[in-house]
Amino acid sequence: MINNLTDVRGINAWGAHMGIKSKRRDIALIYSDKPASAASVFTQNLVCAEPIKLSRKHIKDGSIQAIIINSGNANACTGQKGWEGAVAMAETTAKELDIPVESVLVASTGLIGEPFPTEKVLSGIKECVSKMSKREIAGSLAANAILTTDTFAKEGYSSFEIDDTTINMAGIAKGSGMIHPNMATMLGFIVCDVAITSELLDKALREAVNKTFNMITVDGDTSTNDMVSIICNGMAENKIIDEEDERYDLFLEHLIKLCKHLAMLIVSDGEGSTKLVEYRVEGAKTEEGARQIARTISDSNLVKTAIFGTDPNWGRIFAAAGRAGVSFDPDKVDLYFGSGRAVQILDNGQPTDHSREEVKKEMNTSTITITLTLNEGTEEAVAWGSDLSYEYVRINAEYTT
Repeated sequence: MINNLTDVRGINAWGAHMGIKSKRRDIALIYSDKPASAASVFTQNLVCAEPIKLSRKHIKDGSIQAIIINSGNANACTGQKGWEGAVAMAETTAKELDIPVESVLVASTGLIGEPFPTEKVLSGIKECVSKMSKREIAGSLAANAILTTDTFAKEGYSSFEIDDTTINMAGIAKGSGMIHPNMATMLGFIVCDVAITSELLDKALREAVNKTFNMITVDGDTSTNDMVSIICNGMAENKIIDEEDERYDLFLEHLIKLCKHLAMLIVSDGEGSTKLVEYRVEGAKTEEGARQIARTISDSNLVKTAIFGTDPNWGRIFAAAGRAGVSFDPDKVDLYFGSGRAVQILDNGQPTDHSREEVKKEMNTSTITITLTLNEGTEEAVAWGSDLSYEYVRINAEYTT
C-alpha cells in the first residue's frame, strides 16, 4: 500500500476528467473536514495567473479548508474573463462544500494565454465534490489530475511522533518544465494533521521551500503559476505548536524531508532529461553564498549540455561559479566529480593529474554528484538539476502544436 493524501486524518480528495486535456484527469480537489492552518508561497514572476492573485487574498488570514486545481489551462494572461473564471472556481467549490469562499485556494496549470474553459472546470468541481473520498485511490487520482507534461504522478508521505501522537503528512506536486529556483518553482500541495499556528506554519514552509524547491532547476524559467501550499487541520489533537521548540523543529525536519522528496521527483522528471545532477557547494562563508553558487552552476545551459553529452568540460562549472556574484578565492577551490568525491579535478585551484576518461566514467551515469569546496568557511548548500537534451528542445518547440 502506498500512503498518500487521504492517509492524513480528515483529508478527502478526488480527481476528475472534464475534457480540458484529451486523456488525463484535469480537475483535483483536496478538502479537510475541519478548517486548517495554512500557508503558501507563490511565483515571483510579475506576470502571474489569475488564480495566484485570488489565492494570495484568500491565504492572508492563515485558514483554508479546500484547494481546487485545474490542469491543461494556466488561466494566465486571460484578462477579466480569466479572473472571473478563477473567482467562479472558488465560489463553486465553497457552495458545493458549504464553506466560506475565503477558505478556498485556487490553482491552475497548463497552457498560458488560452481562453479559460470555465464551464468545464465548474462541472469538474461538482463531480469532485460528489465523489471525494478518503480512500487511497482518491489521493492518487488528485495527484494525477494536476499533471501536464509530467511523465508520472509525484506523491510523498511521512509520519512521526509528537506528544506521543502519530502525525501524518502527505503531499503531491507537479512539474517537469518551467522549473527554476525562484520561490515555488511548480505546484505543490501538502496536508498534515498536526496542530500548529499559521504563523509558525508560514515560517516553516518558507524555510523548507528555500532548501528544497528553491534549489532545483530544469530550464531556468519561472512560471506564471508557481505555488506551494500546506494545510494543517490539527486533527491529530496534539498540543498546538505555538513556539519554536523541539516539537517545531521535528515538524520542520519532516516537512523539509517531504519537500525534498517531491522536489527530487520533479527534477528527475525534467522535460527530456536523461540525468539527475546534485551540485554541492561546501566551505563557503555564508549559506546564502553557497546557495547562490550552487544555483548558478545548476542553471547553466553550458553545464547542462556538457552533462547530457558526457563531455568532461569541467571548466564550465568553475566559470559558472565565478559569475554567481559571490566573492571567493579561485586559488583555494577544490572540485570533485562523483559520489564520495571519486575524482578530484582541482586542488587549491590547480588542475590535478586526472584523466578525462575518469571524469567521463563518473558522468556516464543517471545520477551525478559534483562538489565544489571553497575552503573559506563552514557553510554549504545543495542544488539539483537535470541535463539539457535534444528531447527538451523538441517537447518545447511543439508544446502547443
